[in-house]
Amino acid sequence: DHEVYEHPLVQRYATKEMSLVWSPAVKFTTWRKLWIALATAEQELGIDISDEQLKQMRDSLYDIDFDYAAEKEREFRHDVMGHVHAYGKVAPKAMPIIHLGATSCYVTDNTELIQIKDALLLIKRKILKTIHVLKKFAVEHRDLPTLGFTHYQPAQLTTVGKRCTLWMQDLLLDLKRIDQEIRDLPMRGVKGTTGTQASFLELFDGDHEKVKALNKRVTELMGFDRVIPVSGQTYTRKIDFNILSTLSGIAQSAYKMSGDIRLLSNLKEVEEPFSKTQIGSSAMAYKRNPMRSERVCSLARYVMGLPNSAANTAANQWFERTLDDSAIRRIYLPESFLAVDVILNLLTNIADGLHVWPNVIKARVVSELPFMATEVILMECVKRGGDRQQLHEAIRVHSMKAGAVVKGEGKPNDLMARIAADPLFQAVHGDLERMVDPMLFVGRAPEQVDEFIKEEIDPILKVNEALLDIE
Repeated sequence: DHEVYEHPLVQRYATKEMSLVWSPAVKFTTWRKLWIALATAEQELGIDISDEQLKQMRDSLYDIDFDYAAEKEREFRHDVMGHVHAYGKVAPKAMPIIHLGATSCYVTDNTELIQIKDALLLIKRKILKTIHVLKKFAVEHRDLPTLGFTHYQPAQLTTVGKRCTLWMQDLLLDLKRIDQEIRDLPMRGVKGTTGTQASFLELFDGDHEKVKALNKRVTELMGFDRVIPVSGQTYTRKIDFNILSTLSGIAQSAYKMSGDIRLLSNLKEVEEPFSKTQIGSSAMAYKRNPMRSERVCSLARYVMGLPNSAANTAANQWFERTLDDSAIRRIYLPESFLAVDVILNLLTNIADGLHVWPNVIKARVVSELPFMATEVILMECVKRGGDRQQLHEAIRVHSMKAGAVVKGEGKPNDLMARIAADPLFQAVHGDLERMVDPMLFVGRAPEQVDEFIKEEIDPILKVNEALLDIE
């Protein structure tokens, strides 16, 4: 076993629940469910298929001899026919009618769409969980002032909770895309070798209505209410591109959030969970690295690159179908979901254990706030009879000197002390402490948190209470 390559996404990261969706067991039992649905619908519409044949198919649904199927695949050089014979081996009376009228894409494409739908539902649950956990963090820190950054340079203040809502909003947009994809996702249905349903028209002696009824009935039996209107041999690979683009969107949101946390960790303002026995570096024992956030970014970077492969696959499908879509789709369909599933688990884990260091945050705010407060001080002095131009020049000079102290000498910002000692600002000397209260500079950030939670987040969580079992 140690001499065979193991895929790290599966062996190291993937969850059991998402791995199950894309497992051979689920894939090939779904093929059999599709064969049962096809035979059931064909019998209902008058084809000579016995109840005994259907019963034998249903009774042996999970009785899959994978070794025998692989042996037959090697013999026929065809995976679907390998499994037709494996099914026929345990349901011999049904063997003559298994796959009747169908082409390989009847089972392969429809199964993939079913797997995509199941995987999307799992991803939806994971996004909701992440948003739910982030909501608690945002509410808890709704009014904790923190230094904002633009260009990664100090900017106006915001709050820790407000910054969290930016992460939540991105995930909320992703959730809406996921919901749309779940609603719009069709089955390929019963289409035949080039999408014309010619084999089924022959099977039903030219009865177009029965062919249409067969397509509708199989779709219903498989739990779908939509079927793609037209197809070649396969469903359009544009669907795959849309799905991977949506998953890429989640990866982008996760990367943004985790990237912010990595930067905040460097500032020692906010840190991800760190276990008591966790080692940050084999050499530097003091290190506390944001490893989970880094893992999110690493996996997200991979997912963000996958839509390009799906775009090329969709663009290169000649006429009704070419097989150059097969090998690459076996890779990027499951791997995109496996990776995003891990990413969302990590995000929830990180969000649930984020550690905030208020004193560090406050110290950075205090170091920058005097510069921001100068405009308020200027306006207040003018209101009390001061000369705007004279005051502006004095503030400019004091600011340059204070900046030189901070940058040149590595000392704390002494701008407020300079203003407090300058007679020009005597009118506000008694109010300086009040005028540099950080809460005066966060704008509507706390209220924005409240409104965002109430108007955008709570309704979504309420609708999905049953899915998440959220109290």
